[in-house]
Amino acid sequence: MNTTEQPRLSNKEYVTLKLLVSDASREWYGLELVNASDGALKRGTIYVTLGRMQEKGFIESRKEASDTPNSTIPRRLYRSTGHGRAVLSAYEQFANSFGATPLATGFGARPVLG
Repeated sequence: MNTTEQPRLSNKEYVTLKLLVSDASREWYGLELVNASDGALKRGTIYVTLGRMQEKGFIESRKEASDTPNSTIPRRLYRSTGHGRAVLSAYEQFANSFGATPLATGFGARPVLG
């Protein structure tokens, strides 16, 4: 991402980042985020969203360590980065300065100004 470019959050990115920041001390599996989102995130789009967020530097991931060499494909664990937490904070401060409120549907994805 160009450092002079203003960071943007889609509804799904906002919900995902909000969940990751809610407990920044832990790492999350993609399906854990779906389950915790009260229907705002879907199984079919979570990994595309996580990949886009990693490209933007909002999150980082690592492969889960495997105890056995013949186990299933290792799952990825995700956590927010300092940049992601700063973007979320700035986004929420901006929204609050306009008296924004979250959408009434789902987890409360994007603030509505007005």
